[in-house]
Amino acid sequence: MNQFGVLLKKEWRENLRNYKLFWIPAVFVLLGITEPVTNYYLPQILDSVGNLPEGTVMEFPVPEPEQVMVAIMGQYQLLGLLVLVLAYMGTIAGERKSGTATLLYARPLSFKAYFMSKWMMASIIALLSVWLGFLAGYYYTYLLFGSIGLMDLVRFGFTYSLWILLVVTVVLVASALMPNAGLAAAVSLGVIVISQLVDGLLGAYWPVSPLKLTAYAAAWFENGPDLADFWWTAGTTVLLITLLLVLGIYISSRKAASTKV
Repeated sequence: MNQFGVLLKKEWRENLRNYKLFWIPAVFVLLGITEPVTNYYLPQILDSVGNLPEGTVMEFPVPEPEQVMVAIMGQYQLLGLLVLVLAYMGTIAGERKSGTATLLYARPLSFKAYFMSKWMMASIIALLSVWLGFLAGYYYTYLLFGSIGLMDLVRFGFTYSLWILLVVTVVLVASALMPNAGLAAAVSLGVIVISQLVDGLLGAYWPVSPLKLTAYAAAWFENGPDLADFWWTAGTTVLLITLLLVLGIYISSRKAASTKV
């Protein structure tokens, strides 16, 4: 078996042993279910705990099924991304700090295989979690609010998956660069949050940007995004992920060299 296969198997065992393979998807499924259920039972919840004057009638507009799915994505943008950052902030930095990486560096090691095995396993778990969450949310949305076009859901999911892959890549590069998991988390969250703030303020000036992926994902439920802008954005995202992977591999090798010295 080649090094990549051996290292990927190691990552699989580690994610199985620390239960990331179970609890990360569970969190995303819970978030996916909570949004439609909460929206549906919100009037009853407020009525039971709101201490409102007797006779008060509160009417809430019933959201469209597509709006519920977009709201689920909004939950992932807040809590979901935080879960992924906290789960994988120590993927490389943690190994260096614990001394595990030193044992690996003492052997002939392909840093391409080393970094890519970690990225591959983190990406698989992240995408599995997102899709299980979306499917769970879709099921409850269908039961409580109505149906959604299957192709719209697939386009929505695949577009958001590109964004998730970019986030996972940023987290792993930060983990390779920083000396500990805490700093890796701070850098990852800083890059993600600040870039989204900048896009929120100035994003009207650039329709092609990886930061537009969430907006384009939501647009599939309406008239669809501008296809030229969408494909350019998707291509730019793939290119950025590739460049970050190359950077992560380079940083890992440089950190290993400094550790040996």
